[in-house]
This record gives sequence, structure tokens and C-alpha cells, in this order.
Amino acid sequence: MAHPEGEIMTDAETMFAVHPERATAPKTEIQAIVYGYHGMPRHILGPHVVTADDGAQVVIRAFRPLDARVDVLDLATGERTPMVRVHELGFFEARFPGRTTPFAYRLVVVDPAGHEFELEDPYRFGPMLTDYDLFLFGEGNLIYSYEKLGAHFREVDGVRGVNFAVWAPNAERVGVVGPFNGWDTRAHPMQRHEPSGVWELFIPNLPEGMHYKYAVKSRFLGYEMNKADPYGFYAELRPSTDSRVWDIGKYVWQDQAWLDNRAARQALDQPINIYEVHLGSWRRVPENNGFLSYRDLAHQLVEYVQQMGYTHI
Repeated sequence: MAHPEGEIMTDAETMFAVHPERATAPKTEIQAIVYGYHGMPRHILGPHVVTADDGAQVVIRAFRPLDARVDVLDLATGERTPMVRVHELGFFEARFPGRTTPFAYRLVVVDPAGHEFELEDPYRFGPMLTDYDLFLFGEGNLIYSYEKLGAHFREVDGVRGVNFAVWAPNAERVGVVGPFNGWDTRAHPMQRHEPSGVWELFIPNLPEGMHYKYAVKSRFLGYEMNKADPYGFYAELRPSTDSRVWDIGKYVWQDQAWLDNRAARQALDQPINIYEVHLGSWRRVPENNGFLSYRDLAHQLVEYVQQMGYTHI
């Protein structure tokens, strides 16, 4: 992957050189990861089977820009294999000669202060959106798109995490950022699904309530911005703008009686009188001219509409 057109390698980029004798990945691919413009990170990060001078072997690659050391922990044997830093900005690689099948593992990372953590690698997990999902989305027929796009809790191979998916067809790179990665736009690049323009990434072990945004870099003029999730299920109140991971599946609906009566109430032979309202400006809190909450509106607005003789809002 070439450097984006119109951008020039800086002194900092040339100073932090790749060590080609240590790496199995192409130099241009490594640079695209560490400088944050790779659109297909699964093609290089995570486990891969490559052919080297000593035959086919498993290679595991990781980008950990804030860590001093990274090891691979084989979950079956408990063996730890140190990863080699092949780029000073935090691109690591470990080779496993004689092994030709990817295996379950975790990353053991050591930060600059010497603290050690055991982490799941997002790039050892495959995509969760199916070709059929993307086909329907491209047709405009993915009717329940909120079940696929946004942030959803999933469990893969016994590992619980959050699958992120967003449509950004004009993006060169999209990443997930939040407190879990120090808001580093390079740390969790998403995988682009061609030709749909949908980007996806599964991040293990994120808790409910975690703040996040999408770090979007446009393919036009290098425009970059952290964006809230258009399919988000939980958002901060203004002036904050973060999205938050939330499990909507645990909500217990209590409107079955209303659903049962809806068909009769909306029959063609029943009266209808619709009240159109902008909730934000309909009524304010007198003390501070603030906005009413949905719970406040549920009582005040409904009572007002009933008094005025309206049947629908």
C-alpha cells in the first residue's frame, strides 16, 4: 500500500525505519499501519501463514504503539514467545516455524512503566458481517440494519466483546477510539468491506458503558474527524458527544397491551387528529430554560394532547 497521494514522507517517518531483515510483511504495509492510513488491517495484523526460506510458518503481527514489549501466549500450551519489534513506532512480529495452522492466543504486553497485561488480539477474530448482509445493504434491503451496524455485544470462540460496524464509503481509514486505547486513531483500525463501504472490527472485553467514537480519515484532502456512531444506542448529553456501548437486548418492553389495541385504534373508521411537535422547543424548564427529559414529556405532553382533543402525536 503506497503512501497517500500528495503526502510527503516526513523526517520523523524516515527516521523511524523498518527493519526489513526482521519483518515478513512488506515495508509499505507496515508504514500504512503505523502512520494510520491502512484500510485492510486484517491483511497484515493478526495470525497469517507465510512462506519463508525455512518453509511455511505461522506469523503473528501486532501494532502496539504504547507498549515496550509484547509476547504471544499460546492458550493451548501456555508457552510465551517474545515478539520482535520490527518498527520503532510499535509494530511487532513473532514467527512460529514448523506451525502451519493458526492457533488461539493472547498478547501479553508490558507498558513503559513495567506493568504487564494479558489481552485478546482483535485481529485474530474474523468478520461477523456476512456476504449476504453486505449484499442486502448494498441493495438498500437490509431492513433491520440497526441489528448489524453500530456497536453490538457478541461472543466469538468464548470471548465476549463488541462488534463495531459503520458505513463510510468515502473514508480512506476508519478506526475505533476511546479511553481503552488512549483515543489513538491508529490503535484499532477497522476492516473495509469492498465494495459496500462498510467498515467492521470486533474488540474483545469492552464493558458496557464504554465511551467510543469512529476516527474517520477521508480519502479527500486528508480530512480527519472523530465521529459519533450514527447507529449508536447510547449517547452523551450535550455538550459532550461520545457514543457509549450499550446492550439494548436486555431492555424489557412493557407495551404489549398498547400493541394489542393499536390495530383497532388506527382503523380507517376511527377518528384521527394529529398533533405535530418539536420536542426541544415545545416547553422548557422555567428555572434554567433547559430542555425537558423524555420522562417529563411523557407526562406533560400526553396530558396536553389529550386535553386538546388530539389522538396522535
